[in-house]
Amino acid sequence: MSRSDYVMRKFGGEERARRLYASITEIGRGEGVMFRFDLVRRTPSSVDAHRLVRWAAAFGRADEVVEAVFAAHFMDGRDIGDITVLAAIAASCGLRPMAARGFLASTADVDVVHADNLRAHRLGINGVPCFVVSGCHAIAGAQEPEVIERLLDVAAAEILS
Repeated sequence: MSRSDYVMRKFGGEERARRLYASITEIGRGEGVMFRFDLVRRTPSSVDAHRLVRWAAAFGRADEVVEAVFAAHFMDGRDIGDITVLAAIAASCGLRPMAARGFLASTADVDVVHADNLRAHRLGINGVPCFVVSGCHAIAGAQEPEVIERLLDVAAAEILS
């Protein structure tokens, strides 16, 4: 979907998204990660990206592919729903791009990715990152630091009482 439609659906509008992205960008910069949300023009389905990670795991490259997918999307504004982009990411991680493209052109692991997604939603996880505190409090998605602080305060109060 278009980025503007995604921002409206996910954050309720541009202003809240702008605040969250500014906070994430600042924190990322402190960690050496240069987020470029301004380059992201659309929010693609991530099913094929998840499938690529599962495929890369068979070659011991899952972590490397995850990092490359995140960088491609959040730092370079590339469309990680595009098989050509994903094949290039696989190549950058030392995997055979034509083999990756062939895998992604199939329906292999589509059902597994959907099942994993359904399982996460049933657990109440509807965004990333997701933090579970004390085994019973969860917060998902990009949040302002104050929201995370309140969650930690609630969990700490329960532990101390």
